[in-house]
Amino acid sequence: MRLLRARSAWCAMCMLALAPVMAQSAGAPHWEYSGEQGPANWGKLRSDYAICDLGRRQSPIDIAETHKQKLPEIQFQYRSAPLRLVNDGHTVRVRMANGSRIELGKDSYALQQFHFHVPGGDRIQGREYDMAAHFVHKNSSGRLAVVVVLFRQGGENAALAALWPKIPARADGERLFPEFMLDATQLLPAARGYYAYEGSLTAPPCTEGVYWMVLKQPLELSAEQLARYSKLFPSNSRPVQPLHGRVVKESL
Repeated sequence: MRLLRARSAWCAMCMLALAPVMAQSAGAPHWEYSGEQGPANWGKLRSDYAICDLGRRQSPIDIAETHKQKLPEIQFQYRSAPLRLVNDGHTVRVRMANGSRIELGKDSYALQQFHFHVPGGDRIQGREYDMAAHFVHKNSSGRLAVVVVLFRQGGENAALAALWPKIPARADGERLFPEFMLDATQLLPAARGYYAYEGSLTAPPCTEGVYWMVLKQPLELSAEQLARYSKLFPSNSRPVQPLHGRVVKESL
């Protein structure tokens, strides 16, 4: 009986100790892509989001002027894996933990996940694309590298045709489809030339130090595919951000 009381007292102390942490987590500000909690106000929602307003290397951008030079080829080493999907309320994330990676010069970046934005975010000489896929990678030192694939309306995209019906309608945790083997290379264009710049995450906390590679060749998706995604995630893209003197490199 004494042991039971002691355990109960210990559990109560643990809950008291955790209460501030739980309350802080529960009180984390909610952000959106429009309205009072939209991009224009992200930096004011909490102190660690301030860089969304104050940062000088923010993403996405309008790629208007570039400096052509010899850049390392992006060597994609993606592997097929069972599909893992998460609707997080802002986008659908396809999680990868199968050893897929890119090689960039002497550095190697493991593919963490990829997700989609409507419209495409990064612009090319003022042109806004209908959608973009962001492939997020991380190297051994924790540096992030994002490969962007832009989409424009046209013919039906076979890879998206297989993926779209499986997107969860609600944000209710991860869904695993062990019978569906996903090959992420099917969402890459044949040509792998790219623009490169130093940027940030495109959602709070807008952390900088992210290396962005926007592939030059866009893919197509049908109007029906665009509408289907937009019905779940209407306009989930941050507006373009000022360059603040950044140089955009372009591969030869």
